[in-house]
Amino acid sequence: MELPAPVRERASINDVARRAGVSAQTVSRVANRMTNVRPATRERVLEAMQALNYRPNSAARNLKAGRFRSIGFVTFNLATFGNERTLSAVAEASEAAGYTTTLLPVADPTQLDVVGAFGRLEEQAVDGIILVMSAEVGALDELTMTAGLPLVIIDSNAHLPYTIVDTDQEQGARTALQHLFDLGHRDIVHVAGPASSYSAQRRAEAYRATMAEAGLPELPILTGDWSAESGLTLGRKLLESDAVPTAIFASNDHMALGIMHAIHDAGLRVPQDISVIGFDDVEGAASFWPALSTVHQNLDEVGRRATSLLLALIDGEPDEQQKILVQTRLVVRDSTGPVPAR
Repeated sequence: MELPAPVRERASINDVARRAGVSAQTVSRVANRMTNVRPATRERVLEAMQALNYRPNSAARNLKAGRFRSIGFVTFNLATFGNERTLSAVAEASEAAGYTTTLLPVADPTQLDVVGAFGRLEEQAVDGIILVMSAEVGALDELTMTAGLPLVIIDSNAHLPYTIVDTDQEQGARTALQHLFDLGHRDIVHVAGPASSYSAQRRAEAYRATMAEAGLPELPILTGDWSAESGLTLGRKLLESDAVPTAIFASNDHMALGIMHAIHDAGLRVPQDISVIGFDDVEGAASFWPALSTVHQNLDEVGRRATSLLLALIDGEPDEQQKILVQTRLVVRDSTGPVPAR
């Protein structure tokens, strides 16, 4: 009868310390990515860990400290450029701080689904939550977000009693319009994002206010769904109308791409006949035809700031319910030019 192979005991921190010729405390410093270890010592400890197949028992250590070292990330639509880029920044900042990130997309932005998402994250043992609230959620005043977990909201209404981080949408829209004003444009159409989107709402509001302050007529706002396809459809509709503008401010770069496609299909030129400016500065915007003038969102900074603020709340700092607005910057390329003579 063949006897079963003996079960190999898991290497302990003391085993690693003996093999590397250091203290258990030094092994702990290396395992926790602390910097106060000499490079040669760190390398010796890492070699010992590999040789012994040692894995730090971070779960037990975190539970002992009353922490799970995990951040929950809730978003309504991960497919958008802004949400995807923000998640990447949050994940990188969390990892640098020794935290994991648990993603939980919410299919429908309703009170019931949002509350349910928070409940599931609490069951998965997170220390705090970052919510990308990019769309309306019922009666927000009646919505209880979390059962005591620290919370930071990105891209949210200003009326919620939580710490909020967002791109300065109004400043970005005003920057785009001022660029067009400086080129001599006065007939400017805005192609907005979905009406349910807070970002789209704020950019459209800034368009209305900026045009009014300049004493210019507010042309009818067209509403798309962020996609290049909707930009193409709306661009064709606009070019078939009796009042073709000299410039178009699109609420995002993908719709701007579709609009430029429609302009080219109509036998017109960008920017010689119609200038187009977008918002986002997506990867590849410089390779559009022509290269797209746009407003750059610093979404990496938004994600880092939100993570930093959440970690401070997790560490016990009081929630001062700050509203942090991250500035945008204008990127001028080839899709905008002087107003044409007509």
